[in-house]
Amino acid sequence: MTAVSFSRLLAGVALVALTHVGPAAAETMSDALARAYRNNPDINQQRAATRARDESVPAAKSGWLPKAAIQSQVGHQYSEIAGYLGTGQKAMYSANPATVGATLTQPLFDGQRTANGVDQAESLVLSQRETLRQQVITTLLAAATAYMDTIRDTAVLGLQRNNIKVLQVQLQQTNDRFQVGEVTRTDVAQAESSLATGRAQFALAQANLENSIASFRRQIGIDPKNLAPAQPVERLLPKTVMTAIEVGLQEAPLITSALHQVDAAEDAVKVAEGALLPTVSVQGAVSRSVDTGGISGYNQNTASVMGVFNVPIYQGGQEYAAVRQAKEQLAQARLAVDSQRISIRDGISSGWGQLQAAKAAIIAYQAAVNAAEVALNGVREEAKVGQRTTLDVLNAEQALLNARVELVSAQHDRVVTSYNVLAAIGRLSVDVLGLNTPVYDPSDHYERTKNRFIGLTASDGR
Repeated sequence: MTAVSFSRLLAGVALVALTHVGPAAAETMSDALARAYRNNPDINQQRAATRARDESVPAAKSGWLPKAAIQSQVGHQYSEIAGYLGTGQKAMYSANPATVGATLTQPLFDGQRTANGVDQAESLVLSQRETLRQQVITTLLAAATAYMDTIRDTAVLGLQRNNIKVLQVQLQQTNDRFQVGEVTRTDVAQAESSLATGRAQFALAQANLENSIASFRRQIGIDPKNLAPAQPVERLLPKTVMTAIEVGLQEAPLITSALHQVDAAEDAVKVAEGALLPTVSVQGAVSRSVDTGGISGYNQNTASVMGVFNVPIYQGGQEYAAVRQAKEQLAQARLAVDSQRISIRDGISSGWGQLQAAKAAIIAYQAAVNAAEVALNGVREEAKVGQRTTLDVLNAEQALLNARVELVSAQHDRVVTSYNVLAAIGRLSVDVLGLNTPVYDPSDHYERTKNRFIGLTASDGR
């Protein structure tokens, strides 16, 4: 049996085990990943975080815009003066003083803090988009892994179930031979022990499958059924590990996000330095006062336009500390880029090696399965003529089972590690995989938000 045919056999086992009663279309890997992309809460909460980050841009731009406010005061005032004008009489006054006014302040120069703050906000928006892209990669990889885990564990459960049937037949045959004196009680005990072990392995396989199904449900949002076989995505990978590393260092979202964080940290230094520079603004005010000073009928109107020029001299050293702190955070951000590059390089190299190992393991375990099948047939025939013991037959059956389980695991590993490498280089995405689902574009919300300076309604309508 070839590797391809055995792979199809295992996929068939998985399909039978996962199929619910009634006809249904098969769920493919692409279907599952598209579903995860649309509905996974981890992706959706990062999308919300990205939209929230977009709002920092108009918030930063507000430093360029005028500030307007209305102030109002109203009340009642009563005054009583004894000995009014030397007459010995009391004078009483009652008034309802009120003041209403408006002020308008237009910044003209703020030490470039607003301009640098806008640049910082835009860099953080770009960094957040890369964080969202990383979350998509993480979720798609987890979904692909859960998909393959479910197929693998279903196939293993089928093999263990088959093994129990074989061991039951073996025990029955051993008991029959014991009854006619061909084998001893020891042979029967060995067959019984193997069957008990097989049942324990079946129970463990059931538990593993339940765990994989729970992971599938968590990542993809539905219970698995009718899962179709999945293929590796090696066709989407670079041809060599060095090329893969070069791509990863350029495209991995963890690196690009860290680079945007460096840009934001550089702007943060400029914002902090801006606190040491003078500021210039124009302030206009108008007001009307009624019953001013508690005198009924005494009203006053005022209007003013003032230029405000402020030069900070010394504020206790807070600004200087803020500048030094921002510079240290910039150095930290640059070191974080170096750390991410090392991590990405190591992850790609490791994943590439695991992929090559899985491909080699499939060939080796296929050979092991073929050899174990031949050996088992031979041992069974030799046992019939007394040249092999029952233990020899049981050992041969276990060896074949182990080889088949290892082959299933190697086929699983090849698919999963190919997705791992694609994720490590930053190309595990809807577009690259060709998934049939709309692609979320964070720039749509940003373009609608970046110059929005009034309104309370967010994208979700709240």
